[in-house]
Amino acid sequence: MTDVTTAHSSEATRLRHKTIDQLRDERWIATAAVEAAMKKVPRDRFTPPGTPLEEVYAPYDAVITKTDEHGVQISSVSAPQIQAIQLEQAQIKPGMRVLEIGSGGLNAAYLAEMVGPDGQVTTVDIDGEVTERAARLLAENDYDQVRVVTADAAEPIPDLGEVDIILVTVGAWDIPPAWTNQLKPGGRLVVPLRMRGLTRSVAFTRVEDHLESESAKVCGFVPMQGATEHDEQLLLVNGTPEVALRFDDGLPAEPSKLDNAVTTPRHELWTGVTIGLRELLDTLQMHLAISVPGFCTMAVDEDLDTGLVAPVNKRYALAAVEDDTFAYLVTRRTEDNKHVEYGVHALGPNAEQFAAKIADVLRGWEAHRRGGPSPSIRAYPAGTPDDQIPADRVIDKVHSRIALSWPVA
Repeated sequence: MTDVTTAHSSEATRLRHKTIDQLRDERWIATAAVEAAMKKVPRDRFTPPGTPLEEVYAPYDAVITKTDEHGVQISSVSAPQIQAIQLEQAQIKPGMRVLEIGSGGLNAAYLAEMVGPDGQVTTVDIDGEVTERAARLLAENDYDQVRVVTADAAEPIPDLGEVDIILVTVGAWDIPPAWTNQLKPGGRLVVPLRMRGLTRSVAFTRVEDHLESESAKVCGFVPMQGATEHDEQLLLVNGTPEVALRFDDGLPAEPSKLDNAVTTPRHELWTGVTIGLRELLDTLQMHLAISVPGFCTMAVDEDLDTGLVAPVNKRYALAAVEDDTFAYLVTRRTEDNKHVEYGVHALGPNAEQFAAKIADVLRGWEAHRRGGPSPSIRAYPAGTPDDQIPADRVIDKVHSRIALSWPVA
């Protein structure tokens, strides 16, 4: 009779190798070091007992490890694809000293494999229950050399000193000074940074007193808790309970100007801008976020939906506000069924003009940004004068000023 434990381990190994091979073939994994670490560490030993192996090793799915009293996810094991992206961005070498912010155990085990016996890994989380679980799982899997700390990582970590790499595995809205100060000159910070409601895993290098990006990848993470926790601000459009606009960096100066927007007919404009069904949209989203001052996102309460607005995705649509008018993006399939065309819906006294303005921004992306590089992202300390920050747009946060610029063609 086949031993059940042996059979489970064999199947886990098969699925682990299958997933990592797929991520390598799809070029999410590019280096032998990341591939070797992810193949060696058994992901199933760091996920909740009883989780089906097919779910554990699904390439693009996270595994939830903790929820709050409302059922909201507050801790998880990130999807293998996301872990591969961040490990590649970090460019970890043997002997390095690494700080991980956001514990779970698995990623710290990957880091321990990559830095080797001469390196050091410290993993930090604000939640004592999370760090207790991480420490136990790391010890059970022979990674007890990893230092596990319970702390708010927005503050300096005691007895840490400077590190080569800081890898953040929770969604961050801001960059606390402690992160830059604990990083060696030339060191790398990899962080899922939220900018104008869009999250990118950004690989920064420390250059003197600021950080400069080397890459930025689309991602999604559980948001950070503690001193740097930040919630989006919600604006319910007056006149209807169904439409909510979400702003990441503060509400419009006079939100009451939108009070009569929904009393006007909806203006619809198709732009002629088409994309492939699998084309990446990261530069399009960032182009809108940089180019449109009133950029936000829109959600519709499905229980109250009357059809006043008609986004393709009721939970999340790219949108914008200008004075007394708001607009959002829609798509429709083209005749060949292989592409979608972008359109703009606008409501308010100046709906026609605002829709045309948004359409021009989309056409500008098609003409100048499509297929090109992502914008460069720099993070300066709060209080840095404007004349020291070259940028197309600056986003002011509590501890930092985030500068976004498109590379010169």
